[in-house]
Amino acid sequence: MSEGRNRWIIRFVLVLIVLVFVGVSIAPIIAAFNDGQGFNNNATVGVSQQKQKIQEEIKGLELVLQREPENQSVLRSLLERRLQLLSLGEGTVQQVIEPLEKLSKLNPEQTRYAVLLAQAKQQIGDKEGAASAYRSVLETKPGNLEALQGMVALQLQQERPQAAIGLLKDTLATATQANKIEPGSVDTVAVQILLGNVHASEKRYAQALAAYDAAIKNDKQDFRPVLAKAMLLKEQGKMEEAKPLFTTAATLAPAEYKDEINKQATTEATPAPSPDSEGNTEE
Repeated sequence: MSEGRNRWIIRFVLVLIVLVFVGVSIAPIIAAFNDGQGFNNNATVGVSQQKQKIQEEIKGLELVLQREPENQSVLRSLLERRLQLLSLGEGTVQQVIEPLEKLSKLNPEQTRYAVLLAQAKQQIGDKEGAASAYRSVLETKPGNLEALQGMVALQLQQERPQAAIGLLKDTLATATQANKIEPGSVDTVAVQILLGNVHASEKRYAQALAAYDAAIKNDKQDFRPVLAKAMLLKEQGKMEEAKPLFTTAATLAPAEYKDEINKQATTEATPAPSPDSEGNTEE
C-alpha cells in the first residue's frame, strides 16, 4: 500500500469513526489538489490581491479553452484556480463541476476525477448526479474507499440505510475475488469498519460491534478496527471498556497518530441513546 493511500485510509477512519454522516463537504475536494500543487501563497500578499490574481489567470485559461476545449493541462489549471478561489471564500462549487466533468470524461481510468465530481455534485444537492458518478467509479473499482464512503453518506442522507448496508456487504462478499484479480484493491478491514459505522449511525450497536470484531479478527495488527470499537464504546458512555482498546490502538498505530488516539481516550463523550431491548439485531 502506498504511503499516500495509507495516510488517506487512516484519516478516513479517524474522521468517520465519530459516527456522524452529514454529507461530503467541499474540503476534501480542495485538499485533493493541495498536495504539492496550487499556489505559493506569500503571507505578505493580501487576500484581495490573491483573489484578483487568480481571477485574471482564470480569464486567461478560459480564453485558451475556447480554442482548445480538451486541453487537459489547461483544464487542470482552471480547476486548481477555481478551487483556490473557493478556499478563499470566492466562487461556487458549480464552477468546479464543469472542468471536473470534462476531466472525468477524458480520463475514465483515473477515478479521482469522478470521485471529486461526485463530491461536488453532492455538495450542491444534485443527489442523482452524485450517485451516478459514484457508481461509475464503483463499477470498475468496487473497493474505492472514497467512492464507497461518499455513496454510503449519500444513501444515509436519503434515509436508505439498508441500501448502504447492502452495498458494503456486497463489497465484502466479492472482496476476495477482487483482491485475487488486483491485489490490495479492496481494503476489507476499512469496509468492515464503514459497515460498523453505518450500523452505529442507526443505533444498531450490536451489529456495529460485530462488524468491528470481524475486522479485528481479520487483522490483529491493524489499529483501525480497535479504535473504531473504542470510539463506539466511548459514545455509549462505556469508558471502562473503551480504555484498554484505546491503549491497544495507540500501541498498534503509527507514531504520528498516537497523540490523536490518546486525546480521544481522555476526552469525554455524551453517551449515545441506548438501543431497544432487543439490541436492534435485525439484519
